[in-house]
Amino acid sequence: MGKVGRKLTYSEKVKHEQYRNMVNARVPRSKTGLNCLLAFAVGGAICCIGQLIGDFGTMIWNLDEKTRGAFVSICMIFLGALFTGIGWYDMLGSFAGAGSVVPITGFANSIVAPAMEHKREGLVMGVGAELFSYAGPVLVYGITSSIICGIIYWIISLF
Repeated sequence: MGKVGRKLTYSEKVKHEQYRNMVNARVPRSKTGLNCLLAFAVGGAICCIGQLIGDFGTMIWNLDEKTRGAFVSICMIFLGALFTGIGWYDMLGSFAGAGSVVPITGFANSIVAPAMEHKREGLVMGVGAELFSYAGPVLVYGITSSIICGIIYWIISLF
């Protein structure tokens, strides 16, 4: 029989313990707390910028709530795409992690980044083919799940 069902000897236990100690000494320490704080701060800062853009639109052009939401979304997607294009969003992402991915600017980044990587392959086969390679599944599943939820809500509302 193999080693699966038998008990370890004392020397084997010592070797396992030594190996575990060696691995634990070499494994880098987790920075989960710091990463969470950075993600929270940067994500919050991006949202504050969106709020300022909305306040600016309301103050200058007297936008109503519906138009204000569209205005902020358009501006934030444009800024996310622009900063991806000039390389700033990648630096922000490496610093902030999920804090840069969660807001709507992260969606713009997920669309623009693959397209930029394949631009040398041409506008159709490079940029066009890769434009929605990462964001496409998110859109498909998001739209599909919203339709399913809408149908379920409609069926429940009949009773």
